[in-house]
Amino acid sequence: MTSRLSLSRLSVVSAGLAAILYLSGNSIAHADTAAPNVTILHCPALIDTVSGKLLGKTSVVIEGERVQKLVPDFISQDGATLVELAGQTCMPGLIDAHTHISGQISPTVYMDRLTKHEATWTLRSTVFAQRTLLAGFTTIRNLGDTNYETVALRDSINGGWVTGPRIYTAGPAIGTTGGHADPSTGLRYDLQDRPGEDASIINGPDQAWAAVREHFKQGVNVIKIMSTGGVLDLGDNADHVEMTEDEIRAVVTAAKDYGFVVGVHAHSAEGIRRAIVGGVDSIEHGTYMDDADIKLMKEHGTWYVPTVYTGQYVAEIAKTPGKLPPQVAAKALEVGPHIFQTLGNAIKAGVKIAYGTDAGVYPHGDNWKDFPLLVKAGMQPIDAIRTATVNAAKLLRKDKELGDVSAGKYADVVAVPGNPLDDIELMGKVSFVMKAGVVYKQDSKPVFHLSTSN
Repeated sequence: MTSRLSLSRLSVVSAGLAAILYLSGNSIAHADTAAPNVTILHCPALIDTVSGKLLGKTSVVIEGERVQKLVPDFISQDGATLVELAGQTCMPGLIDAHTHISGQISPTVYMDRLTKHEATWTLRSTVFAQRTLLAGFTTIRNLGDTNYETVALRDSINGGWVTGPRIYTAGPAIGTTGGHADPSTGLRYDLQDRPGEDASIINGPDQAWAAVREHFKQGVNVIKIMSTGGVLDLGDNADHVEMTEDEIRAVVTAAKDYGFVVGVHAHSAEGIRRAIVGGVDSIEHGTYMDDADIKLMKEHGTWYVPTVYTGQYVAEIAKTPGKLPPQVAAKALEVGPHIFQTLGNAIKAGVKIAYGTDAGVYPHGDNWKDFPLLVKAGMQPIDAIRTATVNAAKLLRKDKELGDVSAGKYADVVAVPGNPLDDIELMGKVSFVMKAGVVYKQDSKPVFHLSTSN
């Protein structure tokens, strides 16, 4: 009796499985014959960031979130969506390799840190992310937040809940006690805490390893360290060296185990030197970089991310009393003018340069403002654009996915009215934005998308 019942149940199960397989087979067959999601962009001109050339009429054929092919001249295809970009120059989606997407400087920012709820910054970051994307920056590397809130922002963008750029985030920057990353620096004694490696503050190589592992645990993509003092903290010197060579080496060695790119905030020549020989991937700011540092960078293949507009911005607002605390204003007036001179020296020497802005120190959405300064410092417009495309993609080790418009890569395409190789200021007038095959801006107007996430 039991045997017959089991066989009967088996027959029912088998019949059910057969029906499922039949239906699945029909569904698969139907999917194979369904028209693909194809979009064709008609670009009157397209900047080839690999060759450094301006191409003429080009059709960019996109299937799903990837570029399928490029075709000279304009073509059409049955069932495809055509996007006409008359009078515009297309180029790859831009990459900002140094942002702070969850904050933005203001006259009240120092008090806000003590009075605003943490959720305030997370909510504001969604607005900053939208502004950044609409400015043509489809990818950013975020180099520092407070409590890993940009990990949540990244995941929300990836999940379709929030509109914004593709984010590779470092979470909180790793620094030393009393240094630029220490959140209690400058507070009165009874308000100071003693953060440790779980809060990204280290003292010695062992704690460096622990901090990197904590960052891995929290889901970061890259690592940011502070080897020198900074401008906007409440300390009194941006030129101090704040990490030992052994601490830097420990961070880099640990980071390599997890496949992390390491960027270092560094102003002083000695802080830059230690970071280069310690093996970091990029020097951020590099204000007092000297000839010896430049030579070392070329020998080690270290990238330079100059954040030059930020230097000028903070120096300018520092002239207005009350905009910044006195000790911060004094540092801004000293550091700001030096960055532009350093950038010019690095360009002449042939140092590898990737685009990064420090946006958040100045308003998000103005990320384009480094382009004119790169040109003013000695770059050709095409090379300035390459810093924010192929160069930044190489720094992030994402050049197989990003950095140029070619078959197989993400369909990240932006456009400006006119030719930015003739007028670099056009980079501030982005009229079209596509990220991973989805249009977010067209005819200089945002394209609104309702979230379909559950």
